Amino acid sequence: MPRPAVGADGVEASPPKPALRTASYMPPWVHMAAGATAGIATSIVTAPLDVLRTRLQSDFYRLPSRPTLAAEYAGATLRHLLTAPFHHTAETFGILGSIKAKEGWRGLFRGLGPSLAAVVPATAVKFYVYGNCKRLGASILGRGEGDSFVHAQAAILAGVATATATNPIWLVKTRLQLDKSQVAGGATRQYRGSLDCVRKVLRQEGIPGLYRGLTASYLGTVETAFHLILYERFKVLFHKSLRPENWDNPMLNELATWASTTGAAGTAKLAAVLMTYPHEVVRTRLRQAPTVGGRPKYTGLIQCFTSVWALEGWRGLYGGLTPHLVRSIPSAAITLGVYEFVLRLVRG
Repeated sequence: MPRPAVGADGVEASPPKPALRTASYMPPWVHMAAGATAGIATSIVTAPLDVLRTRLQSDFYRLPSRPTLAAEYAGATLRHLLTAPFHHTAETFGILGSIKAKEGWRGLFRGLGPSLAAVVPATAVKFYVYGNCKRLGASILGRGEGDSFVHAQAAILAGVATATATNPIWLVKTRLQLDKSQVAGGATRQYRGSLDCVRKVLRQEGIPGLYRGLTASYLGTVETAFHLILYERFKVLFHKSLRPENWDNPMLNELATWASTTGAAGTAKLAAVLMTYPHEVVRTRLRQAPTVGGRPKYTGLIQCFTSVWALEGWRGLYGGLTPHLVRSIPSAAITLGVYEFVLRLVRG
């Protein structure tokens, strides 16, 4: 049995510590560039779905004949409950076609500028912090980068950093999208643009006004953690099922690799959204502009949760789930797919 190495002072030398820069190490700027590229691609591709989601979540485009959710499901049969999601999905795409017919292609891309202003830094910060916290966490904790706890701590820290850095941008975007007079094209709209919105929020609500909904965003880190943890697990399962390394054709090999990545991302996002969706509703309502009297309807996280639950029940906490899923699942697949693709390009 080989003896342990002995130092110059006669004391047994401790085993060498693993180098911080492992074979999987990539410079921080690579993660940021990959995240920004993924954010741009996702914003552009899913812009029509973002417009659709915003309009369906608001009451500005609700049909007068459309019943309330409680009335729609009152006395519903099992068959109706099972087929309702398909009807809602068909209606969702029907409204998308209506927007195209009435407003042209430009109508499907309204708000793309503010979306890029928010999504690009958010995605860049998210992946920058996540990629480096995963690497550092594995080194500090002495675990592999594939360990679930390493993924969890990296995902939570990435979510907190992203929410804190970008909440003012998302608040402005939400208020502009919910500005009814602006949507209707009126001359007396509340906000003339992003800068005007920021000025009015600061004047009327102060700096804390820009961070309304931040507590609900922190709850969203749970979704981020679930999403990224499940993504890493599903990616392994999809990879084992498709086995891209067994394809002789390089193009098919690349296609199988991309399919395993995007499939895992979409599946993980679906599971995470279903588990944590109520925080999305609460966050949007906390970010709403104050009422005519200048006082917000929802004053805090707990008050908002209890108010929605008392007045609307559990269905209120899942309002707008269909359009959210229509956008978020392909969004997650595109984001993570492009992110992984850029990293593979850099690795060569």
